[in-house]
Amino acid sequence: MTDATVRAKLLGLPGSLRSNSNSLAVLRGLQDTLPAGLSMDIRDLRLPLYDQDIDTPDAPAEVQAFRQAIAEADGVVIVTPEYNYGMPGVLKNALDWASRPYGKSALNGKPVLVISNSPAFTGGVRAHQQVNDTLLAIPAKLIGGAQVVIGTVGEKIRDGKLADEAVLKFALGAIDKVVAAAGK
Repeated sequence: MTDATVRAKLLGLPGSLRSNSNSLAVLRGLQDTLPAGLSMDIRDLRLPLYDQDIDTPDAPAEVQAFRQAIAEADGVVIVTPEYNYGMPGVLKNALDWASRPYGKSALNGKPVLVISNSPAFTGGVRAHQQVNDTLLAIPAKLIGGAQVVIGTVGEKIRDGKLADEAVLKFALGAIDKVVAAAGK
């Protein structure tokens, strides 16, 4: 797909650093099934720990690139696991970096969809809520409606990608809302 044929550009953020994480598999499955005209880049969240002392105009290069990727995206899709009844520290750290500078965050008003997943049947609902709360504080444009929560996620992944047709269809419907919220 060339830039001329891309109607909306999404940024996918997996809430796990593991190379074969379920969150990354969900994003890969979505990436492969996006309708024509949509693209999604997936970005790793390996960033330094948030430290206001280094959050200056000369912030670390990886932080600047992360913020730029968010700014250039029409919408963001966050897929998070649940760790100990909450969101992973790596995701919270990334959202803290993305939320700055205060009042001028690249996420300010940006359409964001949160998808949670878990090996448990609950699908990571507690992490989902924590991510939503953080996004509302930024304030991102949180996509409303039925939450995309993927329980027993391991049973829905094949060859490193989300393969469950019903879950993909439901999640793609939510991605349509992201695109609409972006005005695309």
